[in-house]
Amino acid sequence: MNKIVIVGAGYAGMMAAVGLAGRTKGRDDVRITVVNATDRFTERLRLHQVASGEEVADLRIPELLAGTGVEFVAGWVTGVDAAARTVRVDDERVLEYDRLVYALGAVADTAAVPGVEDHAHTLNSAHDAEVLARRLAGLKGTVVVCGSGLTGVEAAAEIAGQHPHLDVVLAGRQEPGADLGPRAKAYLRAALDRLGVAVRAGVEVVKVLPDSVEVAGGEGIAADAVLWTSGVRVSPLAAVAGFEVDDRGRVVTDPALRSVSHPEVYAIGDAAAVRQGFGPLHGTCQSGMPTGGHVAASLAREVRGARPKPFRFGYYHTPISLGRDDAVVQFTKPDGSPRPFFLSGRRAVWYKEAVTSAPWPTFGRIVRLPALGSVWPRGGRHTR
Repeated sequence: MNKIVIVGAGYAGMMAAVGLAGRTKGRDDVRITVVNATDRFTERLRLHQVASGEEVADLRIPELLAGTGVEFVAGWVTGVDAAARTVRVDDERVLEYDRLVYALGAVADTAAVPGVEDHAHTLNSAHDAEVLARRLAGLKGTVVVCGSGLTGVEAAAEIAGQHPHLDVVLAGRQEPGADLGPRAKAYLRAALDRLGVAVRAGVEVVKVLPDSVEVAGGEGIAADAVLWTSGVRVSPLAAVAGFEVDDRGRVVTDPALRSVSHPEVYAIGDAAAVRQGFGPLHGTCQSGMPTGGHVAASLAREVRGARPKPFRFGYYHTPISLGRDDAVVQFTKPDGSPRPFFLSGRRAVWYKEAVTSAPWPTFGRIVRLPALGSVWPRGGRHTR
C-alpha cells in the first residue's frame, strides 16, 4: 500500500489531490488522504471581495472529492514526525504516510510589527475576511491598508469601491504596481485616484495602535480600521519536523519539488522554496497550481517505479482587480518582468474574473482528465 498524505487543501494542495486521484484511478494499492483545517475551499483570490461585503460561492472540498476514493480529514495539522513518517491532526489523530505532500501555505505576518496581532485585520481566511466585512458595514472614518503589494492594492480598491463613504489609505514601502510596466502602472495609479484611495508610498509601518498606525520617523496615520497585507509567514511545523528550510521557513526543494533533506516529502505552493533559472518562485495561485500538478504526476510515476522529472515553470501574467468595474492585466515574461502589452478596463475585468473563477471547475475536470494538470507554461530558456 502506498499511503500518500496531502496536508493543506489550497490551490496547490487541491491540484495535487485531484491530479493524483485521476492518475491512480482503479489502483487498489494507493491510499490518498487530504487534511485541511476546514471542509470549505478558500478562494484566496476573492478574499478582498469578501472583506468588502460581497457574497461568494460556498465551495466544499468533500463534495469535489466524492467518488474519487480520496479520504478527507478536517482538522489542524499539529505536528509531523519525519522519522516515524506520521502526521498528527488536532493532537488526537495520527496518520501514517509513505509519501507526504506538504502544502500548508502561508498567512499574513502579524508578528513582525508591534500591534498588528491585536489591532489589525487580515485576509488569512474567509472567516477573517467576513469579520472585516462586518466591521466595515457599520464603520465611519478611515481604513488604512498596510502593504502596497497586489493584495493590498486589490483590497484598497475593493473597499473604496464598495464603501465610498469611507476614506481609504494604502500605505507601503513600494509604489503600487511597482513590478508592472510604465503604462500599466500609470493606469493602476489613475484607477486608485479615481476611487479616492490615498496612496502613501515609501513609508514603513512600525507600529499599529487602536486608532492609528505609526510609520518610521514618528508620523501617525489616523485609522478607524486597519487591514494588514504586508509580508507573509509560513507554519513552523516544517522546521520543527527537521526538514531543511530557508530563512523564511519554507521547505527547500530539489528540482523535482522533493525536500532536499527528506526525499519522501514533496513541498508545493507558498510553503515551498522552489527555484527556477530566474530565481525563487513567489507565492501565487499562478505558480502554486502547477507545482501541485507536477507533484501529482511525479507521485504517479513513483508508484509505477519511475523517477520524477524536474519542475519547470514560467510566469505569463499579473492580473489585478481594481474594484468590480475595473482591472489591469500585465502580461509578463517567464521571469515575471513586464512585456510591453497589457489589458485594462472591461476587457481586463473579464480576464481577471476568468482567472479567478477557473480553479474550482479545473479541479473537477482534472479528476476526469488528469493529463490537463500538466498543462502550464514551462518558461523556455528562462528555466533550462
